[in-house]
Amino acid sequence: MIALLMSTKMIRPKRWLAAVITTLLTASTACADVKVPNIFGDHMVLQQGQKNKVWGQAAAGEAITVSIDKQTQKTTAEADGTWSVWLDPLAVGGPYELTIKGNNEIKITDILVGEVWICSGQSNMQWSVKQSNDPDLEKLTAKFPKIRMINFPQTGSQEVIWSHDKSTWKVCTPENVEGFSAVGYFFARQLYQTLDVPIGMINNAWGGSACEAWIRRDLLNANEKYKLLMDRWVDDEAKLPPLIDSLTAKIDSLSKGAELNAEQKKELERLTEERKGMIGKLNGNSRPANIYNGVLKSHLGYGIKGAIWYQGETNAERAYQYRDLFPLMIKSWRDEWKQGDFPFYWVQLADYKDETPQPAESSWAELREAQTMTMSRLKNTGQAVIIDIGEGKDIHPKNKVDVARRLARWALARDYGISIPYRSPQIQSVEFKGNKMILTFNGLDGGWRPFDVKEPRGFSIAGEKTDFVWATAKILPDNTIEVSSESITAPIAVRYAWADNPDANMFNGAGLPLTPFRTDTRPGKTINNHK
Repeated sequence: MIALLMSTKMIRPKRWLAAVITTLLTASTACADVKVPNIFGDHMVLQQGQKNKVWGQAAAGEAITVSIDKQTQKTTAEADGTWSVWLDPLAVGGPYELTIKGNNEIKITDILVGEVWICSGQSNMQWSVKQSNDPDLEKLTAKFPKIRMINFPQTGSQEVIWSHDKSTWKVCTPENVEGFSAVGYFFARQLYQTLDVPIGMINNAWGGSACEAWIRRDLLNANEKYKLLMDRWVDDEAKLPPLIDSLTAKIDSLSKGAELNAEQKKELERLTEERKGMIGKLNGNSRPANIYNGVLKSHLGYGIKGAIWYQGETNAERAYQYRDLFPLMIKSWRDEWKQGDFPFYWVQLADYKDETPQPAESSWAELREAQTMTMSRLKNTGQAVIIDIGEGKDIHPKNKVDVARRLARWALARDYGISIPYRSPQIQSVEFKGNKMILTFNGLDGGWRPFDVKEPRGFSIAGEKTDFVWATAKILPDNTIEVSSESITAPIAVRYAWADNPDANMFNGAGLPLTPFRTDTRPGKTINNHK
């Protein structure tokens, strides 16, 4: 409660006392009724083939009965009012009705059982069907009542938010689909059309979010690697509240005056915007643990098959740090979800920004490298490479269908036993032959298919004391690739698609692009960026 008082006072200096009194007056009656968080609601989808947790709040000691289909589970609320039960696995299909009885009764209807996935990350996962390619055509065909999605609000908090009651499950219809995450929807549609089972998508993406906002604060504090990052936030958290109070006093004083002249109105607008920015920073999507507490925690533990993730743009200038930060996030989710190493598939950053005439260092290339490294650090993970799908002028490419299909390939092949190509080719080994390098790759389903022109593009090489230069590349009969340059007599390293927006054209026969890579370990441009 102390934390609530402090945060409320900080953000709404004039209204905090009334808000707290209202909370205290209503708490006793609210706790007397059994209730569940909003993830449990009409049209929800439960994960097939496993037990599923249902949890809620009630009065201490209240007897709780949860019934669905032919099973009934009973428990008693703990001293703090929390309770939970586990439902036995249910047959695929539905609709089912879930009844929860305590001092009152809750009925949840039109429940389906199938496959449930989290779709998470920042704006490119949040990006809606309406904002993507051909929304009019997509809307006409979105008649899939067995596909459902719930969109969570963007709420940042250092205190756990238990439920978001205005967010509800939506059935996929032409009227609803425009508000669905495009990547989430197209992923779900591919799974549904392939597996013929209900699909539920939990969309909690937040545009512009930083990876650290999705991670518990104690985990970040416990690792020296994040000390500078956390120290910066501790400093901001100490400085901003009094500045907000000072700005609020100035705004109140100016607002209470007589009719404002043009200069005073301009000053009032400036002060208001400045305060808004400070409050936004504390309540926003970059503060460590803000999204974990404000969004994720409300449904963490709900039965799922796995997660798809599209994020990294915000962390690109701290790409070396992301090598550890991203795996920490995945591991922390898995640890707390208590479903083992559930599948976690992400989208590698697309091509973006201006093309460069010569090889150069790149923060986005370093972030892509960090994402690729995560596959070797954590099992049951995978990466959809989309180095061909981005738009140099727009950080939000509108082609979300192909993004979703590449994610769906991972899920269908790895989790549903369907024999299809799913993994982009990756560099496997390098052999040096004089002034040439011979590169071997895995993942060559159907061999090579260079796009647009026959010659491979996007390779650069360097000698021991030289900068990288563009290389001539040639596909050999055994599908190895030979790279060389007349200006490099003794090459020691090769890179491919190493740029923000590379000109690279290598695909395997299944149409999956070659994963960007480098074989050198030269310090990158983000190596010293920690906060």
